[in-house]
Amino acid sequence: MRRRKFVLAALLVSSILALAAGQAALQGAMRPAAEAPRFEVDPMWPKPLPNHWILGSVIGVGIDSKDHVFIIHRGDSTLNQRTEAGSAANPPLGECCAAAPPIVEFDPEGNLVKAWGGPGDGYVWPESNHGVAIDDKDNVWIGGNGRSDSHILKFTHDGKFLMQIGTPRQAVNSNALDHFGRVAKISFDPKANEAYVADGYGNKRAAVLDMSTGAIKRFWGAYGNTPKDTNMGPYNPDAPLAPQFRNPVHCAEPTNDGLVYVCDRVNDRIQVFRKDGKFVKEQRVFPRTRGDGSVWDIAFSRDPEQKYIFLADGRNERVYIMDRQSLEILTMFGDGGRQPGQFFAVHSIATDSRGNVYTTETYEGKRIQKFVYKGLGPVTRMNQGVIWPSR
Repeated sequence: MRRRKFVLAALLVSSILALAAGQAALQGAMRPAAEAPRFEVDPMWPKPLPNHWILGSVIGVGIDSKDHVFIIHRGDSTLNQRTEAGSAANPPLGECCAAAPPIVEFDPEGNLVKAWGGPGDGYVWPESNHGVAIDDKDNVWIGGNGRSDSHILKFTHDGKFLMQIGTPRQAVNSNALDHFGRVAKISFDPKANEAYVADGYGNKRAAVLDMSTGAIKRFWGAYGNTPKDTNMGPYNPDAPLAPQFRNPVHCAEPTNDGLVYVCDRVNDRIQVFRKDGKFVKEQRVFPRTRGDGSVWDIAFSRDPEQKYIFLADGRNERVYIMDRQSLEILTMFGDGGRQPGQFFAVHSIATDSRGNVYTTETYEGKRIQKFVYKGLGPVTRMNQGVIWPSR
């Protein structure tokens, strides 16, 4: 009996030590210095909106040629009229507040420039708009992840309708050439005049479009396989790696050196392809993450080599800074919470020409944050936590 108690005690101690070691590594234990971009949150950005406007779940961010920041949010559908949007109630409950228009543009200092969007003539506004992207001509593209959203919309910089690509209210079909399946995000390869579509919440593929005509040129699933719409069930971190993407396929980002990085969000992995869809490699990111998954969105640093990846993880509430070539996590920042520098479902991420990082938050997060670039330098902590201004 005494020996049995001794063995149990020893096992308990070893388990506690192993858990403590894992927590220490996760929470920022010291490590050999890695050179990485450094940031501080700007708690004063953006400036307050006029007209008693507030934001709903913010589910997209894009940067134009002047470093103006565009966001798209779900206002009326995600705001509570009783507690948040009383002036929009019928009859109004008070003077405050109401949803801003779906697309909001800020200048680099955080001033409101313009707000627009919503249903109009000649197109079907998404049931649940999702993602906003700005192309090399400063046109604005959006998708949607509602049940009827099997199309993409393209507008001018100021909101004039240009093109609807695909027909709304089509069935999920990951091999379709005339419509989509609840698009998450759109990205661009201007030199090739191609748009890359993370398609998405219904379909399970990355698709490539002609930016002028909207025609689908090619598409692929995980590992470059022909995509299938089979429901594979919930993600299990201990199961063999899934041969197909799970919903949602949340980003498909082309690079200057001919690669495409795809966010297979719920499978907790980045998959890398050549632009023809040939599989190159993959990296799992905190693969014990269940539920919403760990790989939500990525943006690249703006140097010509695009040396760094910034990866938003809305389940673990942080941003990873990764070496793009090796896919090694160099450091991370953020934590769960409501204060500046913390996150509640960090959803989308983008970089401007000055190296600043912008993040959006969905669900009850309902905001955009700016993280100011402070240059390259040695980073000794894997987890930096909340990167509050130094003064």
